[in-house]
Amino acid sequence: MTDLYDTDIVVWAEQQADLLRRRAAGELVNDAEIDWPNVAEEIEDVGKSQRQAVESHLTLALLHDLKAEAWPRSLSEPSWRAEARLHRRLARKKFTPGMRQKIDIAELYADALAGLPEELDATAPLPVPQVCPVTLDELLAPPPEAA
Repeated sequence: MTDLYDTDIVVWAEQQADLLRRRAAGELVNDAEIDWPNVAEEIEDVGKSQRQAVESHLTLALLHDLKAEAWPRSLSEPSWRAEARLHRRLARKKFTPGMRQKIDIAELYADALAGLPEELDATAPLPVPQVCPVTLDELLAPPPEAA
């Protein structure tokens, strides 16, 4: 079974899902056919993947906000703000409470700072905070309603 996991994970996943569904329905299946170690690893990876997607969206939101702060007169500023809103929205859709203690906003902010260009259109950036000025809750909060 591990050979199939290494050579064709799609077929492996389909077979494992079928075996698990049959077992859940009460059918006696050969436990040796269920690749328990890899099934457990894949289940764990689903959670990691979801968290990483949220972290990626939050990092991109922070990066776009940083660009807008660093170059507020740029013609791209409105699109950077829009991109930041979009990535916050996408992060909100995927966020679950169990992720909260695993997401390190300071680390995400450091990544966003690292992605900030040294100059844009031959213009140096304005100073930006070196420490994240927002919390996870603030990043994930829906935008205020337009009045």
